[in-house]
Amino acid sequence: MSDQNERNDANGRNAAHGDPEGVPGNRLRKELPAEVPVPAPGTGPRAEERPAQPLTGRQRLVKGLWPPRFTRAQLIVALLLFGLGFGLAVQVASNSDTDSALRGARQEDLVRILDELDSRTQRLEDEKQGLERQRQELQSSSDQAAEARRQTAEKARQLGILAGTVAAQGPGITMTIEDTKGTVKADMLLDAIQELRAAGAEAIQVNGVRVVADTYFADSDRSVSVDGNKINAPYRFRVIGKPQDLEPALNIPGGVVQTLKKEQATVTVERPDKIVVDALRRAERPDYARSSSQ
Repeated sequence: MSDQNERNDANGRNAAHGDPEGVPGNRLRKELPAEVPVPAPGTGPRAEERPAQPLTGRQRLVKGLWPPRFTRAQLIVALLLFGLGFGLAVQVASNSDTDSALRGARQEDLVRILDELDSRTQRLEDEKQGLERQRQELQSSSDQAAEARRQTAEKARQLGILAGTVAAQGPGITMTIEDTKGTVKADMLLDAIQELRAAGAEAIQVNGVRVVADTYFADSDRSVSVDGNKINAPYRFRVIGKPQDLEPALNIPGGVVQTLKKEQATVTVERPDKIVVDALRRAERPDYARSSSQ
């Protein structure tokens, strides 16, 4: 009994002197973590000693893209793709120019272009049928050797016309180019030759010079040289072929006649009853090529 009284007196004295263990609220405060003192200015850790802050998604993306890191293979692929894209852009621009020229053409010009395409298709079809007839004649002829010789002679005459070693006559057109300003160049005459060939010209003569497959044009002072032969304006073309195909080919929008007129040249196209191409070229034996049948 005396021990119990002593403990009660001790508890009373602790409570009287403010002992925190004697109050339940003070025991709860004792169980909380100790307060962290605020460091004085200038006494905290340095910036380089502080832990790094985590990066945001945008910062990680920027850090991964810049600065760029390229390998040699990637640079080569990039250059190839650039070249391909540039080529496609040039092709699209060229096609756009052609489409624009046709889009701005008159209705009669478009009809003429379609007629020219139909005529080319018909010529190819006629040539195909002719070859088929020759094959059938060779197969059905009683004297195949004689028929073969006849066809060979006919083929030799045709090749002579194309090679310029044989004179030719037939329907066609004449084209005269007056160039008083001296603005007509060799490439313009060559464009005319190419357009006539595409329209089905079979024999062409320019100012007394026969035009064949290997004919070349070159500028020579204020005139033009054809296969080394100097010719002067006016330039006179004699062309054998179907007039209904040849003349429209020269007059298409943006074609030969329109280009020459922009250079202040005068172009006259006529359709005589008969065209004679009598300028000849000397037959030359090739130095190396031989017939495979020999």
